[in-house]
Amino acid sequence: MKKIALAVILLAGTSSQLLAQGDADAGKAKSAVCAACHGPDGNSPVGMYPRLAGQHASYIIKELHDLKKGMESGGKDGRYDPVMSSMAAPLSDQDMADLAAYFSSQTMAGGTTPKDVVKAGHRLFMGGDLERGIPACTACHGPRGDGHSLARFPDISGQHPEYIKTQLERFRAGQRANDPNGMMRQVAAKLTDQDIDILSKYLAGLH
Repeated sequence: MKKIALAVILLAGTSSQLLAQGDADAGKAKSAVCAACHGPDGNSPVGMYPRLAGQHASYIIKELHDLKKGMESGGKDGRYDPVMSSMAAPLSDQDMADLAAYFSSQTMAGGTTPKDVVKAGHRLFMGGDLERGIPACTACHGPRGDGHSLARFPDISGQHPEYIKTQLERFRAGQRANDPNGMMRQVAAKLTDQDIDILSKYLAGLH
């Protein structure tokens, strides 16, 4: 919990450096190239691509910066994805702010939680697993999965289960390393395949 609190303080102090004044109308025009994967309003029709609609603008900006950094560093810094890092590379700070303003102003379509994972998913998300040293997801993402804009913790409610599953697996394997203080890597390292499957499906209907 001390690491989480410290991350919030540090991120709150630096978030203003990433937040240019975004223009949602300009972002809509610039988002045309994003629509193929993320949908015209940020509600991706394909599970492997995240829904961006309603996501915190601060988080979208952070991830675009990290993806651009991943391209510039050859995958040694930030967050590297073959497709998204290439897309983020030519974006200016203003482009990122405009895109973030547009997508954050949209409404996420959301999904549903299969009945067979509701109980286990709720228990793990809300309370973690003390015996295994797994903290509750709510510590950073809140009881509804809405995240925290100032700390740039993402809204994960209603997200595609396929995307959540992939990201948790990447954190667990250390293939994604742009989480503050390695918090997500520490948590994911303790998750089993079953845990990840349950959480990813549970979050789909948490909206």
